[in-house]
Amino acid sequence: VGAGPQPPPDRMSLALFFVTTPDYLRVMGIPLLQGRFFTERDTPASAPAVVIDDVMARHLFPNEDALGKEINLGPPLGVTRVVGVVGHVKHWGLDSDDKAEVRNEVYFPFDQLPDRYMQEETAGLYLLIRSADDALNVVPAVRRAVAGPTNDQPIFDVRIMEDIVSGSLAERRFTMLLLIVFASTALVLAAIGVYGVMAYAVSRRIRELGVRIALGARRGDVLKLVLREGMVLAAIGLAAGLVGALGLTRLLATMLYGVRPADPVTLCVVSLTLLGVAFIASYLPARRATHVDPMAALRYE
Repeated sequence: VGAGPQPPPDRMSLALFFVTTPDYLRVMGIPLLQGRFFTERDTPASAPAVVIDDVMARHLFPNEDALGKEINLGPPLGVTRVVGVVGHVKHWGLDSDDKAEVRNEVYFPFDQLPDRYMQEETAGLYLLIRSADDALNVVPAVRRAVAGPTNDQPIFDVRIMEDIVSGSLAERRFTMLLLIVFASTALVLAAIGVYGVMAYAVSRRIRELGVRIALGARRGDVLKLVLREGMVLAAIGLAAGLVGALGLTRLLATMLYGVRPADPVTLCVVSLTLLGVAFIASYLPARRATHVDPMAALRYE
């Protein structure tokens, strides 16, 4: 169960504030990096406890151990002691959280929340469920359990975590789809262009190739000759393209997630793909050049 996010008061206003039960960390799959999370022993009778994420720990206590440090959450919570540090959750989206103004995250135990704030917090309560079955299959049972005997506690805005994550990337996914379509079109046009240039170059050299074959050149040598010229041009174009790509990576950096703009694996795969396309586009005219009839080529004008 969680009642956040919402900004805490006072000096911690630049942070997301969550009021949770002890199982929140396990259900959400958030890693515990240091210390502990809340337990049933965190009650109003025990010392106030708070858990922060690793981003906040680095901001408040750089080059220090955050465990045991005290932070002021303002009234009515006051000064609380940090009992644990957890991994950061990208609440603003997978691809935009790093640029968000507010990224610090604070977790406070639900059982230690003052009674006068209980009604306000439970009005915006989120019930989080992890199920081995299809998530939507357990919704009716959860509705009945929450409604209770008076049937006056409704559940609304039911969403699956996968849908939430997917929705945060919908705009970026559409942009990437358009780029893929345009890039594929450009690749096809480039292949057609290479094929056209090589076919034209072979047609212009039919007489030369016929003379070479008449003088004893093997067809394999002719194939290598034409292919070599085509691949040299492709290599020059590829080198120029890599230089341009590396120079424009800053423009693409904001559109990428999980991939570095100058990722060597990506550049290698793309380079090999383009070389393969250029090879096929050059091979077809080169193979046709090996079937040139020397006598017909000598009479060719």
